[in-house]
Amino acid sequence: MIATAPEDSYARLIEPHRAELRAHCYRMLGSVHDAEDALQETLLRAWRGVSRFEGRSSVRTWLYRIATNVCLDLLAGRPSEPAEWPEPFPDEMLEIEDGRAAPHARYERRESIELAFVAALQHLPATQRASLLLRDVLGFSAKETAAALDTTVASVNGTLRRARAAVDERLPERGQQQTLRELGDHEVRRIVERYADAFERADLEAVVAMLAEDASFSMPPLP
Repeated sequence: MIATAPEDSYARLIEPHRAELRAHCYRMLGSVHDAEDALQETLLRAWRGVSRFEGRSSVRTWLYRIATNVCLDLLAGRPSEPAEWPEPFPDEMLEIEDGRAAPHARYERRESIELAFVAALQHLPATQRASLLLRDVLGFSAKETAAALDTTVASVNGTLRRARAAVDERLPERGQQQTLRELGDHEVRRIVERYADAFERADLEAVVAMLAEDASFSMPPLP
């Protein structure tokens, strides 16, 4: 049992989970700015409640429960229509390992912050979004997910089925991580070099030639 929470002890408890909690908030909210706000609120709630944490679950499970509910609270105050496209997750914040969080997770960690995946999530109702992330990205059990969302296992399973179907309809047949593996490091570098060269020369025809038919490019606030 944690009887007191000195700042140094609290930091050691929380710090290993900070990056993955930020990524979770980003997936839930589709905004880097909102994710950072949610992370800070999560850490504040954890600080306030750490003396009541008695090891009934792992620290990681406890923190994800707090973070998920912080995000659900934020989503409750948002318009029902999602943003046209989420903000990309900055490379400098990308401290997520490759691979899955648990053997039964469906999505790779890096795959789960790709724009296509995060954009698909934003079309789900908030509870479906949370269920899919907790189960299929983070690998929590149905029982753990139900506890985090204060609902039943049967409800979680039903919500998850609907969320999976909705996301599968919106995702491309092949994800970015699979494409990168198939291309290999050498080919990826070659493509990046071609893009960089075309942009430096302002060669629009070369850029367009390298895009897929359904690709779009924007630089807000310009169309």
